Amino acid sequence: MLQKRSILLSGHATSVALEAEFWVVLDSVAAHLTLSRAGLMKRIDERRGRTPLASACRLLALAWASGDRTFADD
Repeated sequence: MLQKRSILLSGHATSVALEAEFWVVLDSVAAHLTLSRAGLMKRIDERRGRTPLASACRLLALAWASGDRTFADD
């Protein structure tokens, strides 16, 4: 089941709907980077290029869960 979260990005309100399992991993990423969820979403948004935001979130969560921490390098 999708869980929708509302966030403010670049002054615009938006929402992201992801499965609960992805939110769990993204919350872990945010904690590791000492970012709020909004801060993490901002960082993902800045790096996603033309990839849809929800897809970029899922890709980060999958990479992180598999041990890839390159997102944390910046």
